Amino acid sequence: MRFFTLMNIQHFVLYLFPAIVTVVLVALALGFTHFRGKDSQTRMDKVIHTYPSDIRERNAPFPLFLILVIVGTVLWAVGYIVAHGIYGVKI
Repeated sequence: MRFFTLMNIQHFVLYLFPAIVTVVLVALALGFTHFRGKDSQTRMDKVIHTYPSDIRERNAPFPLFLILVIVGTVLWAVGYIVAHGIYGVKI
């Protein structure tokens, strides 16, 4: 039993929030692969360059899941820095 019940709530939120975000991100990743535009299919089909071992380069649209992961990582890092700055905790 802790002396301060606020720590229990904080830990619960810290466990629950990343789990919910992960489930939402995986659901979005399964639902959409990229933003579809007018030329998305031609960009996915057209081979720009072929490397040795039959590796083909395409100018395909950037996947939505990777966009969300990068934006989430940047937001988390900024929020982490700001939160530690506000609370005065030394990193």
